[in-house]
Amino acid sequence: MVIGRVCSTTTKKVKLIILTQYFYPEMGAPQNRLYELAITLRELGWEVEVITAMPNYPAGKIFPGYRGKFYFREIVENLTVHRYWLYPSKSSKALPRIFSMLSFSFTSLFSFFKMKRGTVDYLLVESPPLTLAFTGWLLSGFSKSKLIMNVSDLWPLSAKELGAISDGIIYRLLAKLESFLYRKSTICTGQSQEIVDYIRLRKEKNVWLLRNGVDTSRFAIGGEFIRTHRIIYAGLLGIAQGILAIIQNINFKELGLEFHIYGSGNEKEEIERYLKAHPANGVFYRDVLSREQVPGILVQYDAALVPLVKNIYGAVPSKIYEAMAAGLPIVFSGVGEGVRIVEENNVGWRSDSGDWESLTKNLNLLINLSDQKLFELKHRARWVAVEKFDRKKQVTDFHEELLGLNAN
Repeated sequence: MVIGRVCSTTTKKVKLIILTQYFYPEMGAPQNRLYELAITLRELGWEVEVITAMPNYPAGKIFPGYRGKFYFREIVENLTVHRYWLYPSKSSKALPRIFSMLSFSFTSLFSFFKMKRGTVDYLLVESPPLTLAFTGWLLSGFSKSKLIMNVSDLWPLSAKELGAISDGIIYRLLAKLESFLYRKSTICTGQSQEIVDYIRLRKEKNVWLLRNGVDTSRFAIGGEFIRTHRIIYAGLLGIAQGILAIIQNINFKELGLEFHIYGSGNEKEEIERYLKAHPANGVFYRDVLSREQVPGILVQYDAALVPLVKNIYGAVPSKIYEAMAAGLPIVFSGVGEGVRIVEENNVGWRSDSGDWESLTKNLNLLINLSDQKLFELKHRARWVAVEKFDRKKQVTDFHEELLGLNAN
């Protein structure tokens, strides 16, 4: 097996440093993906350490127990985690958010004192923020390690699409920095096919599709099939998701459904105010789920609603993978690669963002499915997650690729 190969063909463990602004115990797609990447590589015989910020997301406040510290070292599931101070912010304004990103990009540079030259094989940096990828390039030079640039969101392209920056000199400078970092990386990874295709236009080789995926072993489904007439959204409650607009325009009770919302974000308080003023539309806010709670909660529902207000090139909502792992068909509202995943794998329905008539039609299709058809669709969703998007399978393949590069 793979683990035996690691032991028999290497004289020492391959060492990886993960540099990321976001990590466990924070909730979110990058946090879960990088945490499970670290755990799986360690199980495959790697030595893994993490350099990250004091946990603060999504509240925009450093968590209790980490406040007032510039540096903090802890052990998480036998992983050594080095944490550095940052200026936390959840502001919708550009300047506080930029300062927050820049602060960790600077403070994380102090980690070079912990990297003896020649002792680190790979340094994987999570981008965005793009400034942290630049820090990763500097640290890889200090430590003489191979740089992996893990791109979960295309910057500066996505910032321009969201209106955060205009197509001017700042955008062009960031685009040049982006291309420079792609070229300097030993390998670039992207979380979607769109991201991989975009990078390949700027870097001819060593570009790898490493989707968010899901650890399907965490989602134990089975037992008696019980129809609940309930659907779920679990994730960030922000402008990009548009949950507030959905509950303002769809009366779920009239459709014969209950819509249960879990999560936090900029729209949380507005959602709670709206639900207090409109208690009879079949919508319920349930609070934030921890990573450990997600599998047990998802399996209690008939389907998952996954919205994306505006297409961000390369973005795929990670909620798709978790929903399928829990055996939930997807009601997708939006455009982009997420739509292709749903349609090509025949695991649900899609509508354009803001098309309330089409979304209502799809919810009615869900309601009108026979119990047998819903049962079959749920099992298909689970099968697709296991066969195509299992995170451990993806990490194992990536592990083999990195061993080959490390031997060169």
